Amino acid sequence: MPRDAGSDLSRLQSRIGHDFARRELLELALTHASFGAGNNERLEFLGDAVLNLGIAAELYRRYPALREGQLHRLRVSLVRGETLAEIGRELGLGPALRLGAGEASSGGRERDSILADAVEALLGAICLDAGTDAALGVVRRWYAARLAGLEPGISHKDAKTELQEYLQARRAPLPRYELAATSGAPGQQHFRVLCHVRGLAVPVEAQAGTKRAAEQQAARAALARLQGAEQ
Repeated sequence: MPRDAGSDLSRLQSRIGHDFARRELLELALTHASFGAGNNERLEFLGDAVLNLGIAAELYRRYPALREGQLHRLRVSLVRGETLAEIGRELGLGPALRLGAGEASSGGRERDSILADAVEALLGAICLDAGTDAALGVVRRWYAARLAGLEPGISHKDAKTELQEYLQARRAPLPRYELAATSGAPGQQHFRVLCHVRGLAVPVEAQAGTKRAAEQQAARAALARLQGAEQ
C-alpha cells in the first residue's frame, strides 16, 4: 500500500465513525471485485441486511401511526442505491476504494453502484469487527439528518418509478431513455440523456454526473410536463 495509506485510512475511520480493531476488514470493504478475488461482495451481502434492519427499526420507532406499506416505502427511499452513493460521497470513499486498473480509469471511484456497494460493505465490516449494535449505531449516525427530514405524507418514489406509474395508469407506452453523449475526463464525466415519452413533442433532455442521475432528472422533468399539460 502507499506510504501514507495508514494515515488516509485513519482519517477515513474518523469520517465513518468507527475505529476498526481489525484493519483488514476496512480494507476488504473498500476492495471492489475488479481488484481481485478477495473483494467486498460478501461484506456487501451482510451490510445490506444490517442496513435494512437499522432503517426499519428507526422508522418503526419514529412513526408508530404508519401502516406497514407506508413504512416499507419510506425504507425503500432510504436504502436505494442513489442514497447510498450520496452517503459514500459524504464519507469520501471514492479515493480510498481499491479498484482494478480498468475500473479506476473509467471513473469507477464516482460510480453510484460502486459507492453504494462499498457503503453496505462497510456496515458488514463494522458488524464483524464490533458487533451488530455497533453497526446499527453507525446506520443511525449516517442517516440522522435524512431521518429527521423525512415527510411521511409525501411520495418517496424515485422519478423514474413515478413516471412509469403515471404512464401505466393511462395505458401509455413506457418511457425510453437514450444516452445522447458523454463528456469529461474519467471521474469527472457528464452524461446527457434523452427521455422519449409519447405525448411530448420532443424528448426531454437532462445532464448529470452519472447516467442514472441524468435519467432521474429527465424523468422528473418529463412527468412535470405531462402533468402540466393536463391542467
